[in-house]
Amino acid sequence: MEVAASFARLSSPSPALFSVMNCVKHSNPNRIKLSFSNSRCASICAFAERSSGSNTEVFLDHAKVETILDSVKWDSKGLAVAIAQNIDTGSILMQGFANRDALEKTIVSRKATFYSRSRSSLWTKGETSMNFINVHDVYLDCDRDSIIYLGKPDGPTCHTGAETCYYTSVYDVLESSKEGKEERLAKTTLYSLEATISKRKVEAETLPNGKPSWTKKLLLDQELLGSKVREEAGELIQTLLDNEDKGCTASEMADLLYHSMVLLNLKDVSIEEVLEVLRKRFSQSGLEEKNSRKKT
Repeated sequence: MEVAASFARLSSPSPALFSVMNCVKHSNPNRIKLSFSNSRCASICAFAERSSGSNTEVFLDHAKVETILDSVKWDSKGLAVAIAQNIDTGSILMQGFANRDALEKTIVSRKATFYSRSRSSLWTKGETSMNFINVHDVYLDCDRDSIIYLGKPDGPTCHTGAETCYYTSVYDVLESSKEGKEERLAKTTLYSLEATISKRKVEAETLPNGKPSWTKKLLLDQELLGSKVREEAGELIQTLLDNEDKGCTASEMADLLYHSMVLLNLKDVSIEEVLEVLRKRFSQSGLEEKNSRKKT
Protein backbone atom coordinates (compact mmCIF):
# COMPACT_ATOMS: atom_id res chain seq x y z
CA MET A 1 0.00 0.00 0.00
CA GLU A 2 1.35 3.43 -0.89
CA VAL A 3 1.50 5.93 1.89
CA ALA A 4 -0.17 9.30 1.96
CA ALA A 5 1.60 12.11 3.77
CA SER A 6 0.36 15.62 4.38
CA PHE A 7 2.94 18.38 4.38
CA ALA A 8 2.70 21.54 6.42
CA ARG A 9 5.25 24.31 5.92
CA LEU A 10 6.11 25.68 9.31
CA SER A 11 6.48 29.44 9.69
CA SER A 12 8.70 29.00 12.75
CA PRO A 13 11.54 28.55 13.45
CA SER A 14 12.56 28.19 9.79
CA PRO A 15 10.43 28.75 6.68
CA ALA A 16 12.31 25.87 5.06
CA LEU A 17 11.35 23.35 7.71
CA PHE A 18 8.84 20.74 6.63
CA SER A 19 6.72 18.56 8.84
CA VAL A 20 5.50 15.23 7.56
CA MET A 21 2.42 14.18 9.48
CA ASN A 22 -0.59 11.88 9.49
CA CYS A 23 1.21 9.05 7.74
CA VAL A 24 -0.55 5.90 6.67
CA LYS A 25 1.32 2.71 7.54
CA HIS A 26 3.33 1.07 4.76
CA SER A 27 2.71 -2.59 3.92
CA ASN A 28 5.96 -3.32 5.75
CA PRO A 29 4.91 -2.86 9.40
CA ASN A 30 8.37 -1.67 10.41
CA ARG A 31 8.50 1.24 8.00
CA ILE A 32 6.50 4.26 7.03
CA LYS A 33 6.96 5.62 3.53
CA LEU A 34 6.82 9.38 3.12
CA SER A 35 6.54 10.97 -0.32
CA PHE A 36 8.06 14.45 -0.63
CA SER A 37 6.22 16.98 -2.81
CA ASN A 38 8.84 19.73 -2.54
CA SER A 39 10.29 20.69 -5.95
CA ARG A 40 13.81 19.45 -5.19
CA CYS A 41 12.52 16.37 -3.40
CA ALA A 42 9.73 15.39 -5.79
CA SER A 43 11.14 11.95 -6.54
CA ILE A 44 12.41 11.21 -3.06
CA CYS A 45 10.83 8.77 -0.63
CA ALA A 46 11.96 8.80 2.98
CA PHE A 47 11.65 5.87 5.31
CA ALA A 48 11.23 6.64 8.98
CA GLU A 49 11.17 4.25 11.89
CA ARG A 50 7.66 3.48 13.00
CA SER A 51 6.74 5.46 16.08
CA SER A 52 4.69 4.28 19.01
CA GLY A 53 1.97 6.83 18.25
CA SER A 54 -0.31 7.13 15.26
CA ASN A 55 1.73 9.92 13.66
CA THR A 56 5.37 10.10 12.65
CA GLU A 57 7.04 13.45 12.03
CA VAL A 58 10.13 13.95 9.90
CA PHE A 59 11.75 17.36 9.66
CA LEU A 60 13.91 18.45 6.74
CA ASP A 61 15.65 21.81 6.72
CA HIS A 62 15.64 22.15 2.96
CA ALA A 63 17.79 25.29 2.90
CA LYS A 64 20.58 23.57 4.83
CA VAL A 65 20.42 20.52 2.56
CA GLU A 66 20.80 22.78 -0.48
CA THR A 67 23.79 24.52 1.11
CA ILE A 68 25.48 21.17 1.73
CA LEU A 69 24.83 20.01 -1.83
CA ASP A 70 26.22 23.28 -3.19
CA SER A 71 29.40 22.86 -1.14
CA VAL A 72 30.39 19.54 -2.73
CA LYS A 73 33.07 19.81 -5.42
CA TRP A 74 31.39 17.73 -8.10
CA ASP A 75 33.65 16.70 -10.99
CA SER A 76 33.12 17.71 -14.62
CA LYS A 77 30.42 15.04 -14.90
CA GLY A 78 28.68 16.16 -11.74
CA LEU A 79 29.93 13.19 -9.72
CA ALA A 80 31.87 12.51 -6.52
CA VAL A 81 33.23 9.27 -5.07
CA ALA A 82 30.85 7.82 -2.47
CA ILE A 83 32.12 5.21 -0.01
CA ALA A 84 29.86 3.14 2.25
CA GLN A 85 31.33 2.29 5.66
CA ASN A 86 29.96 0.06 8.42
CA ILE A 87 29.21 2.25 11.43
CA ASP A 88 30.04 -0.51 13.92
CA THR A 89 32.98 -2.39 12.39
CA GLY A 90 34.54 0.46 10.42
CA SER A 91 34.73 -1.85 7.39
CA ILE A 92 34.64 -0.24 3.96
CA LEU A 93 31.62 -1.90 2.38
CA MET A 94 31.73 -0.59 -1.18
CA GLN A 95 32.61 2.37 -3.37
CA GLY A 96 30.47 4.01 -5.99
CA PHE A 97 29.65 7.44 -7.33
CA ALA A 98 27.02 9.96 -6.31
CA ASN A 99 25.64 13.01 -8.04
CA ARG A 100 23.67 15.80 -6.41
CA ASP A 101 20.37 13.93 -6.56
CA ALA A 102 21.89 10.71 -5.18
CA LEU A 103 23.36 12.53 -2.19
CA GLU A 104 20.13 14.39 -1.58
CA LYS A 105 18.13 11.18 -1.70
CA THR A 106 20.57 9.53 0.71
CA ILE A 107 20.30 12.42 3.17
CA VAL A 108 16.50 12.32 3.12
CA SER A 109 15.81 8.58 2.82
CA ARG A 110 18.78 7.43 4.94
CA LYS A 111 19.37 4.63 2.41
CA ALA A 112 22.74 4.62 0.61
CA THR A 113 22.01 5.83 -2.92
CA PHE A 114 24.44 6.11 -5.83
CA TYR A 115 24.56 7.19 -9.46
CA SER A 116 25.06 4.45 -12.04
CA ARG A 117 27.38 5.67 -14.79
CA SER A 118 26.47 2.75 -17.05
CA ARG A 119 22.70 3.24 -16.71
CA SER A 120 22.81 7.02 -16.19
CA SER A 121 20.36 6.75 -13.31
CA LEU A 122 20.13 6.65 -9.54
CA TRP A 123 20.16 3.35 -7.70
CA THR A 124 19.71 2.56 -4.04
CA LYS A 125 21.82 -0.26 -2.65
CA GLY A 126 19.42 -3.05 -1.72
CA GLU A 127 16.55 -2.12 -4.03
CA THR A 128 16.89 -5.57 -5.65
CA SER A 129 18.58 -7.71 -2.98
CA MET A 130 16.88 -5.96 -0.02
CA ASN A 131 20.35 -5.66 1.54
CA PHE A 132 20.00 -1.94 2.16
CA ILE A 133 22.70 0.16 3.81
CA ASN A 134 20.88 2.17 6.46
CA VAL A 135 22.69 5.49 6.69
CA HIS A 136 23.27 6.97 10.15
CA ASP A 137 25.46 9.86 9.01
CA VAL A 138 27.08 11.33 5.92
CA TYR A 139 30.60 12.79 5.88
CA LEU A 140 32.40 14.99 3.37
CA ASP A 141 36.20 14.96 3.21
CA CYS A 142 38.38 18.05 3.79
CA ASP A 143 38.35 18.92 0.06
CA ARG A 144 34.62 18.18 -0.22
CA ASP A 145 35.14 16.00 -3.27
CA SER A 146 34.41 12.59 -1.73
CA ILE A 147 31.64 11.28 0.49
CA ILE A 148 31.25 8.63 3.19
CA TYR A 149 27.90 7.00 3.87
CA LEU A 150 28.29 5.75 7.44
CA GLY A 151 25.66 3.11 8.02
CA LYS A 152 24.49 -0.35 8.98
CA PRO A 153 24.02 -2.95 6.22
CA ASP A 154 21.01 -5.26 6.28
CA GLY A 155 23.09 -8.08 4.81
CA PRO A 156 26.03 -8.77 2.49
CA THR A 157 27.02 -5.71 0.48
CA CYS A 158 28.91 -7.28 -2.44
CA HIS A 159 26.98 -8.75 -5.37
CA THR A 160 29.10 -11.91 -4.88
CA GLY A 161 27.50 -12.44 -1.49
CA ALA A 162 30.60 -11.31 0.41
CA GLU A 163 30.19 -9.07 3.44
CA THR A 164 32.11 -6.29 1.69
CA CYS A 165 33.48 -5.71 -1.80
CA TYR A 166 37.06 -5.80 -0.49
CA TYR A 167 38.43 -9.32 -0.04
CA THR A 168 41.50 -9.55 -2.28
CA SER A 169 44.75 -8.75 -0.46
CA VAL A 170 47.46 -7.53 -2.82
CA TYR A 171 50.18 -8.71 -0.44
CA ASP A 172 48.57 -12.14 -0.17
CA VAL A 173 48.72 -12.40 -3.96
CA LEU A 174 52.34 -11.21 -4.09
CA GLU A 175 53.48 -13.55 -1.32
CA SER A 176 51.51 -16.63 -2.33
CA SER A 177 53.15 -19.35 -4.41
CA LYS A 178 49.78 -21.00 -4.93
CA GLU A 179 47.10 -19.95 -7.33
CA GLY A 180 43.61 -19.48 -6.01
CA LYS A 181 44.72 -18.54 -2.50
CA GLU A 182 41.80 -18.22 -0.12
CA GLU A 183 40.35 -14.74 -0.17
CA ARG A 184 39.86 -12.83 3.07
CA LEU A 185 37.99 -9.69 3.96
CA ALA A 186 39.91 -6.53 4.76
CA LYS A 187 39.77 -6.39 8.55
CA THR A 188 41.10 -4.10 11.24
CA THR A 189 43.05 -5.49 14.22
CA LEU A 190 40.04 -6.34 16.38
CA TYR A 191 38.25 -8.20 13.61
CA SER A 192 41.41 -10.00 12.51
CA LEU A 193 41.69 -11.31 16.08
CA GLU A 194 38.05 -12.37 16.00
CA ALA A 195 38.63 -14.23 12.73
CA THR A 196 41.67 -16.01 14.18
CA ILE A 197 39.70 -17.11 17.24
CA SER A 198 36.92 -18.44 14.98
CA LYS A 199 39.51 -20.35 12.96
CA ARG A 200 40.91 -21.93 16.13
CA LYS A 201 37.40 -22.95 17.16
CA VAL A 202 36.89 -24.77 13.86
CA GLU A 203 40.27 -26.48 14.28
CA ALA A 204 39.39 -27.52 17.83
CA GLU A 205 36.15 -29.09 16.61
CA THR A 206 37.53 -30.80 13.49
CA LEU A 207 41.16 -31.49 14.45
CA PRO A 208 41.20 -32.11 18.22
CA ASN A 209 44.67 -33.66 17.99
CA GLY A 210 46.08 -31.01 15.68
CA LYS A 211 48.60 -28.30 16.42
CA PRO A 212 48.12 -27.08 20.02
CA SER A 213 47.37 -23.44 20.77
CA TRP A 214 46.38 -21.42 23.83
CA THR A 215 43.20 -20.26 22.14
CA LYS A 216 42.10 -23.83 21.41
CA LYS A 217 42.88 -24.81 25.01
CA LEU A 218 40.65 -22.00 26.27
CA LEU A 219 37.88 -22.93 23.85
CA LEU A 220 37.91 -26.51 25.13
CA ASP A 221 37.97 -25.61 28.84
CA GLN A 222 35.26 -23.20 29.99
CA GLU A 223 36.44 -23.23 33.61
CA LEU A 224 39.95 -22.22 32.53
CA LEU A 225 38.57 -19.51 30.26
CA GLY A 226 36.33 -18.09 32.99
CA SER A 227 39.20 -18.00 35.47
CA LYS A 228 41.44 -16.20 32.95
CA VAL A 229 38.81 -13.52 32.25
CA ARG A 230 38.47 -12.89 35.99
CA GLU A 231 42.25 -12.90 36.45
CA GLU A 232 42.89 -10.44 33.62
CA ALA A 233 40.13 -8.13 34.85
CA GLY A 234 41.77 -8.07 38.27
CA GLU A 235 45.19 -7.32 36.79
CA LEU A 236 43.74 -4.44 34.78
CA ILE A 237 42.20 -2.97 37.94
CA GLN A 238 45.52 -3.36 39.73
CA THR A 239 47.26 -1.09 37.21
CA LEU A 240 44.93 1.65 38.40
CA LEU A 241 45.37 0.95 42.11
CA ASP A 242 49.16 0.69 41.78
CA ASN A 243 49.36 3.75 39.52
CA GLU A 244 51.23 1.77 36.86
CA ASP A 245 52.20 3.38 33.56
CA LYS A 246 50.04 3.53 30.43
CA GLY A 247 51.94 0.70 28.77
CA CYS A 248 51.07 -1.73 31.58
CA THR A 249 47.42 -0.71 31.47
CA ALA A 250 47.27 -1.15 27.69
CA SER A 251 48.94 -4.57 27.98
CA GLU A 252 46.52 -5.80 30.64
CA MET A 253 43.55 -4.46 28.69
CA ALA A 254 44.78 -6.32 25.61
CA ASP A 255 44.93 -9.54 27.66
CA LEU A 256 41.42 -8.99 29.02
CA LEU A 257 40.05 -8.12 25.59
CA TYR A 258 41.56 -11.23 24.01
CA HIS A 259 40.21 -13.61 26.66
CA SER A 260 36.81 -11.87 26.61
CA MET A 261 36.63 -12.30 22.83
CA VAL A 262 37.31 -16.03 23.21
CA LEU A 263 34.37 -16.13 25.63
CA LEU A 264 32.21 -14.22 23.15
CA ASN A 265 33.11 -16.76 20.47
CA LEU A 266 31.96 -19.62 22.69
CA LYS A 267 28.68 -17.78 23.21
CA ASP A 268 28.34 -17.13 19.45
CA VAL A 269 28.34 -13.37 20.04
CA SER A 270 30.25 -11.24 17.53
CA ILE A 271 32.18 -8.13 18.49
CA GLU A 272 29.97 -6.26 16.02
CA GLU A 273 26.93 -7.14 18.13
CA VAL A 274 28.69 -5.74 21.20
CA LEU A 275 29.60 -2.51 19.40
CA GLU A 276 26.03 -2.15 18.14
CA VAL A 277 24.75 -2.36 21.72
CA LEU A 278 27.25 0.34 22.74
CA ARG A 279 26.20 2.58 19.84
CA LYS A 280 22.54 2.29 20.77
CA ARG A 281 23.39 3.40 24.30
CA PHE A 282 25.01 6.64 23.13
CA SER A 283 21.74 8.56 23.44
CA GLN A 284 20.93 7.08 26.85
CA SER A 285 22.58 7.80 30.18
CA GLY A 286 24.31 4.94 31.96
CA LEU A 287 21.92 5.14 34.90
CA GLU A 288 18.87 5.04 32.63
CA GLU A 289 20.30 2.05 30.76
CA LYS A 290 20.96 0.11 33.96
CA ASN A 291 17.45 0.83 35.24
CA SER A 292 15.96 -0.37 31.94
CA ARG A 293 17.57 -3.81 32.15
CA LYS A 294 15.36 -6.72 33.13
CA LYS A 295 15.95 -7.72 36.71
CA THR A 296 16.55 -11.41 37.26
